[in-house]
Amino acid sequence: MSTTTNATLTNLLDLDPAQLIAYCAELGEKPFRAKQLQRWIHQFGAADFDSMTDLAKSLRDKLATRAEVRAPAVISDHTSTDGTRKWLVDVGNGNAVETVFIPEDNRGTLCISTQAGCAVNCRFCSTGKQGFNRNLSVSEIIGQLWMAEFELRRTKGIEPGPKGERQITNVVMMGMGEPLLNFEPTVTALKLMLDDNAYGLSRRRVTLSTSGVVPMMDKLSQEVPVALAVSLHASNDPLRDGLVPLNKKYPLKELVAACKRYLEFAPRDFITFEYCMLDGVNDSDEHARELVALVQDRQHGVNCKFNLIPFNPFPESGLLRSKNPRIKAFAQVLMDAGIVTTIRKTRGDDIDAACGQLAGEVQDRTRVVERMEKMAEYQQKFGADFGKIVEIRS
Repeated sequence: MSTTTNATLTNLLDLDPAQLIAYCAELGEKPFRAKQLQRWIHQFGAADFDSMTDLAKSLRDKLATRAEVRAPAVISDHTSTDGTRKWLVDVGNGNAVETVFIPEDNRGTLCISTQAGCAVNCRFCSTGKQGFNRNLSVSEIIGQLWMAEFELRRTKGIEPGPKGERQITNVVMMGMGEPLLNFEPTVTALKLMLDDNAYGLSRRRVTLSTSGVVPMMDKLSQEVPVALAVSLHASNDPLRDGLVPLNKKYPLKELVAACKRYLEFAPRDFITFEYCMLDGVNDSDEHARELVALVQDRQHGVNCKFNLIPFNPFPESGLLRSKNPRIKAFAQVLMDAGIVTTIRKTRGDDIDAACGQLAGEVQDRTRVVERMEKMAEYQQKFGADFGKIVEIRS
């Protein structure tokens, strides 16, 4: 049951509330000791067992030789001119992921990564262009929240502990990776975020973003339903097949049906659809009308809101951001149909912390960079016939 970070020590950041109770039982301790431990770790940010003064000394001695509290090490720490803060954290074997804090007047939102790289390879996302190396462990996921919360408190001189002013009020799993393709560690981290003896966040304030892994959406609704954001980005299947390759496995009607099922258990009565605005690709009024038809279909429709995201360009994408007037016109079509629609304000783009820009450092096991370079070589060589070659090969 216990998860180890080396040959001898159990990293307590890997354990959800039930697992920590079981671990304490292995040490001959009662369940209330697990709650004490959990509060010290997640509410006080303590990593030194000697500082956990209400634990019996015998337990502290056991923990000192058998356990540790270890989050991923911070490689770099940058703050944007708008206050957005981005950490690059080391997850071993030459891999690093990015964690982003976005401060606002009435809340502080932390964007967390769940994988080193991403295998989904959406066309407009720089993370996917790096390929995929591995899933993150529980301690690497929840460790981002643990690190960020107490680092932010230290920066402001706020004392640790449950009475200290919470810096992170909302968590979004919208960083590097597809959370539902790293299901068990992600769910364990979510349970810690929601537990009153840890971070005590409301399910409404924790959002998981997925590109649409339908079976895992259903499973998540049964285990730990939190607010759900779905990366839609297209209004029809042929278009989405090219932008979000996962659509070939779980097409739009199947995805929308899964969203409708999820709402039976969700903490909110709507699904948020994320839609990246790409100039001349998915941003016409006709695309907007297709979206209205998709989500308001009498048989298969779903209660939703749209979050339109201005694309953050990067060289490998070959894509451009939609012009502001076009984004506003697109939004108006949706709003005229009675759909709540917002346009996301770009934050942290001067430190590459904006949506779609998180890249980290990933040792690519999928060789996607090599394949992209080969595709570019073919495109240059065959010119206009390149599309026919790709179609034949696929």
